[in-house]
Amino acid sequence: MTHWTACYYNNPDDDYNLVLESCYDDKEVVLVVHIPERNSQYISNLADFIRTEYNIPAHSLIPAKRGWYGETWRLNSDNGSYFIKIVYPEIHKPCYERSFPVVEYMNSHGIDSVSRIVKSANGSLYVHFDGASVGVFNWIDGENLQNKYTKIQEYNTLAKIYAISTKGLEIPCETFGMESANLFYKQWDALKLNTNKNADLLRLLESNKNKAKRLSNRLLLFSERCKGNLSHRYITHGDAGGNVIVNGDHFHIVDWDEPVIAPPERDAWFCLHWDWAMAAFNGALRDNGIDYVLRPERLAYYCYNSFFWYLTKQLDFYFEYGDKSRELTRIIADDLDNSWIYENIKYADAHY
Repeated sequence: MTHWTACYYNNPDDDYNLVLESCYDDKEVVLVVHIPERNSQYISNLADFIRTEYNIPAHSLIPAKRGWYGETWRLNSDNGSYFIKIVYPEIHKPCYERSFPVVEYMNSHGIDSVSRIVKSANGSLYVHFDGASVGVFNWIDGENLQNKYTKIQEYNTLAKIYAISTKGLEIPCETFGMESANLFYKQWDALKLNTNKNADLLRLLESNKNKAKRLSNRLLLFSERCKGNLSHRYITHGDAGGNVIVNGDHFHIVDWDEPVIAPPERDAWFCLHWDWAMAAFNGALRDNGIDYVLRPERLAYYCYNSFFWYLTKQLDFYFEYGDKSRELTRIIADDLDNSWIYENIKYADAHY
């Protein structure tokens, strides 16, 4: 398995399934999670809510095949189409809500290649429905693509965003710490509090403890090398390549759910093992007036850190929704064996 994302599919009269599917191959596995039933009454209530809160009457409201932990919908009305993202998981709502002022900030500074927020009737950037955080955006037509052409466009778009001042933005700032690895080990300890319920996952983690320890040590090495210099930090996306929408000459980067004021390497490390991509990223920085060249120690930091970051996100799902079908444990096992991150880890091991 490679880089997994999640999308929602829906029959309006059936329960939701969370579908995990690979970006780079056609493997697919369904993981049923405990999300409230999305039947015709729920859809009607959502449409009524949007009409009341946003003065947008819906002709139709249908699921959109986008998102990771968010439920996504396309609303069609007389005034056009809108993208609705609804986030239920408690652990994700705070970062989702923090993202709205950042997107609005980019919009106000002339960045038209990101999502555009539709404010509620009373001017709110987001609202709450059924215990969830809800955002409404202008619909963007196009395809979710990732190839060499889109990477060049992606890097140029990101460099334009880096040129914007970060002064006054209240979002997390990169410190090159060990938080992701530390959280992983805390989650592992929490699993041990119920060895019967979590037996399969505990066995899996135990069988991979040497790998986790080695990567944690590598992360610590580059954390120490990086944290003494916190210069050149900008608004970063953190997963731009998987959230590109292309329609002819129109190009957008969407899903700014976890923006961090960080160095460009947070966006660049995904293609660390491709020399042409690193050259293109540096070229985009140069062409957009960013006096900076990607640093190997920072690329390596994000490479090792992301192993733990993605793993902790999967464990977040485990703690919130459980794993009665054992599918999530199987997915974690597949990632530990064949993660798409290993291509970059292999490169970092050999070169840094």
